[in-house]
Amino acid sequence: MPMVTLRIQRFDPENDQRPVYREYAVNADPTDRVLDAINSVKWYQDGSLTYRRSCAHGICGSDAMRINGANRLACKVLIRDVGAKVTIEPLMGFRVIKDLVVDMEPFFAQFRSVLPYLINDEGAPERERTQSVHEREVYDDTTKCILCAACTTSCPSFWADENFVGPAAIVNAHRFIFDSRDKAAAERLDILNDREGVWRCRTVFNCTEACPREIRITKAIGEVKKAILSSAR
Repeated sequence: MPMVTLRIQRFDPENDQRPVYREYAVNADPTDRVLDAINSVKWYQDGSLTYRRSCAHGICGSDAMRINGANRLACKVLIRDVGAKVTIEPLMGFRVIKDLVVDMEPFFAQFRSVLPYLINDEGAPERERTQSVHEREVYDDTTKCILCAACTTSCPSFWADENFVGPAAIVNAHRFIFDSRDKAAAERLDILNDREGVWRCRTVFNCTEACPREIRITKAIGEVKKAILSSAR
């Protein structure tokens, strides 16, 4: 097996005043994932290395981190695609708790702020609330979000203003704004029609490029902007 060098940003608040980089040499096949290499460091070289991971199949979103300067899921990136020397760092814009683990609470607070759940105060129907194939297609893309924060932490507007609601929150608002069964679209649009809402987006497309689920995030944000303008007429 070829040797790969992982250059990992480390930070232990109990012992370090600032982050430092440490290098680890591991054996890894080209088809191994970056997560496999990180696990090798954790299990066989340095048990103090701290990072999040869970399903290891690109579904939970817990192992989002910067890999060679780009936001990625470590469980989806293959060694052959990043080379023999890999730099691994925590997501930008959040407080680092330890090593690759960042404080996600501000991210989830923004997520909660857009009411990311179905709201319908009509009486319960005799059967389920049906939807046509076309009605579902309108928002199908934004149902794929796994809340990994790769999009939000790749956004220059978020780097400049931590109060910006962020792409992930807008994506999850979009999912319900355009759901024909939901009755709170106007309320969500009002929340996002704010200086810290959709208008902070500068259409850079970083979020779309970073999304491991290939959601057309910039397109969804544009659709929310159009909905706000239409509702104001």
